[in-house]
Amino acid sequence: MFDELEPPRRYPRVPMDRRVAAFAVDFGLVSLFSLFGGSHLYIWFFMLLWLGLRVVVVEKNRGQSLGQWAFDIRVAELRYGSTPTLQAMLKREAIAGLGALLVFVGLVNLSPTNGFILIGLVPLLVDCGFAFLDEVGRQALHDRVAHTMLVQTRRGYSLDIKLKKLFAQRR
Repeated sequence: MFDELEPPRRYPRVPMDRRVAAFAVDFGLVSLFSLFGGSHLYIWFFMLLWLGLRVVVVEKNRGQSLGQWAFDIRVAELRYGSTPTLQAMLKREAIAGLGALLVFVGLVNLSPTNGFILIGLVPLLVDCGFAFLDEVGRQALHDRVAHTMLVQTRRGYSLDIKLKKLFAQRR
């Protein structure tokens, strides 16, 4: 299914909380705007917006989606550290996007008698569970398949650092 490539150690790894926050920002934006698609088109809107934000924007913005830019993260190709090719990004985001889509559909159809949200979480948890279990590379399943990795960068908004400073000032 995927080749076992060892990620280079020269790139700083991204903490899991920042990865989750960046994914949540992208997921939230795509979910919000896809709800404008109407009752039957929201799934198509979600898929198009997800690919637009997580593939096209990343391609044009040197490896950063909006959520990744907000938290100083970028997607890098595993061997050379450059921005991944369009084909690699499509592979990566098809897997991550499917998990996100199932969670989104579960949230949209959530009711007291519908437990679909619990089943919809499983693919995303399995995909991202690889990153939690991988001590060295912190690669999720979609990163392994596409031969990519997430690395820290100084180019971004540093939202997590700004929020920490704000909370420290409030104390």
